Amino acid sequence: MTSVVWFRRDLRLNDHPALTAAVDAGGDVYPVFVLDPALLEGRWASANRTAFLLETLRCLDAGLRDRGSRLHVRTGDPRLVIPSLAAQLGATGVFVSRDYAPYGRARDLRVRADLESAAIRFHEVHGGLVVGPGDLVPAGAVPPHSYSQFKKRWDAIPLRVPHSRPAHIRTPGVLDAGALPSAGPRRLELPAAGEAAAQMRLAHFLDSPVASYGSERDMLGLETATSRISQDLRFGLLSPVEVVTRARAHGPLAEKFVAEVAWRDFYAHQLWHNPRLLREPMDIRFQQFPWRFDAADFAAWCEGRTGYPLVDAAMRQLAATGLMHNRARMVAASFLVKHLLIDWRIGEQFFMRRLVDGDPASNNGGWRWTAGCGAGAQPFFRIFSPILQGKRFDPGGEYVRRWLPALRDVPAEFVHAPWEMPEQLQVRTHCLVGRDYPAPIVDHREARQRALDAFAMLKRASISPNQDF
Repeated sequence: MTSVVWFRRDLRLNDHPALTAAVDAGGDVYPVFVLDPALLEGRWASANRTAFLLETLRCLDAGLRDRGSRLHVRTGDPRLVIPSLAAQLGATGVFVSRDYAPYGRARDLRVRADLESAAIRFHEVHGGLVVGPGDLVPAGAVPPHSYSQFKKRWDAIPLRVPHSRPAHIRTPGVLDAGALPSAGPRRLELPAAGEAAAQMRLAHFLDSPVASYGSERDMLGLETATSRISQDLRFGLLSPVEVVTRARAHGPLAEKFVAEVAWRDFYAHQLWHNPRLLREPMDIRFQQFPWRFDAADFAAWCEGRTGYPLVDAAMRQLAATGLMHNRARMVAASFLVKHLLIDWRIGEQFFMRRLVDGDPASNNGGWRWTAGCGAGAQPFFRIFSPILQGKRFDPGGEYVRRWLPALRDVPAEFVHAPWEMPEQLQVRTHCLVGRDYPAPIVDHREARQRALDAFAMLKRASISPNQDF
């Protein structure tokens, strides 16, 4: 018996149900990864993610070699590569972790059909989420549209026991393993790649920070307050089932962190049931929203030159690291959509092209949440004040000073609204607004009212303009 294990977004050996199933089936096992130009060069292409991916694949290959195997790398359309490779090997089965995104589902349907026409079984196993869509609601049933309803059902489903990694994988050396391309020169310092590094990050987080995660996760100046494993879940360097299992062992204090992992499942389930969400708002009334596009405003947002320190620091962090703190993501996204009235899908694409942890479902869900046009979304009329958000979650200004050197000497009193500094203080702190740091490109109150007026055009039954948050 010969099996192919087709790795995609499950680049690990520990708790890998598809790999375990292939090894348990007996016989030879050929691990394969296909570099798909449609993903590496397509709509969501990201040099940052590609660099991290290639380093991770090298780590995966090293782990496989330690177990008597190797990673076989191919480049091309997997709809052609996988059936051809399976036939070449005389494989009886191809094992994969189920893909929940629209492109992956369509691809896998084609691969399944071609394999089964050649009498080769296509084994799909849940491995990328804590709970798969089919395990939460029966086929044809209406999925929960609110996160709270989803989480209640999600919590009620018993977790499977994580699998241990195979001690040995029998892979005869009859096939050219192929080679990984160079990632090219790095523009930024990415997180350490590979499963071992991901396990170290998880262990460090569970060793202490998880206990204070619920109270400190939004504090932008605390670098150790978050898990830093978002890219590890995105590429499957960590099993989400293992992550939740180990977190829950720490008791109630870890439940806020577990709830954040559940959001990841929630967005994946929403996209599974509603693939159109990658193109359209869930609330179709938003198709008539009077978006505007000002190229200068958009460029200022992209480059961290809006004049609002929290927004600018967030965008500078993204440019420098390929990552962004979650609270900062919400504020930066809200500013684009509500202060500048730029279509959320433009911001969604910008993030996807730069985020190392960019995930189609989570990124799409986050932007729909911000714009108020998706499941579990905040109301459009809830408009974040970048000033109040900064004072609340970066009271000392450590976060904005880290990414905006021009504000290094600005007192905490003014660090989130430097234009309010008296001119003498601007001179003394070497931060002349309009020269050393940009003046705001929009007035918060005016932009907020403009957003509310635009929202009113949707003719909702009731609109209750909210206070700043």
